[in-house]
Amino acid sequence: QVPVVESGGGSVQAGGSLTLSCKVSDYTYSRYCMGWFRQAPGKEREGVAAIDYDGIENLAASVRGRFTISRDKRQNTLTLQMNSLKPEDTGTYYCAPLKGHTCPTMTYVRGVDTTDVVPAGYWGQGTQVTVSS
Repeated sequence: QVPVVESGGGSVQAGGSLTLSCKVSDYTYSRYCMGWFRQAPGKEREGVAAIDYDGIENLAASVRGRFTISRDKRQNTLTLQMNSLKPEDTGTYYCAPLKGHTCPTMTYVRGVDTTDVVPAGYWGQGTQVTVSS
């Protein structure tokens, strides 16, 4: 059983907001960087946002200024607040712990890199976000 469960997705119009939540039931990587990824239809998976144990955030350039990431260390949960949503934000969003304590530059994490930075067995089913124009 995958120890990651994402929730909070939905359909909104451009300019709207959504809050995604993620629960990681396994505490093996609880002191590591945690992050959000997304995959749009026909495109490779890409990094969106990450936060380390000290609360230092790393946001992809495409979402900077619109998205905020936070984590609850005790509950081992992760939240992605998404504002000013655009149609290009549409996709399936995944949450996962990352292998390192320091978060990578999420702007450059895409494709096979997303598999490299996440421990095996920690990809959940994701939550769908659809933004209409």
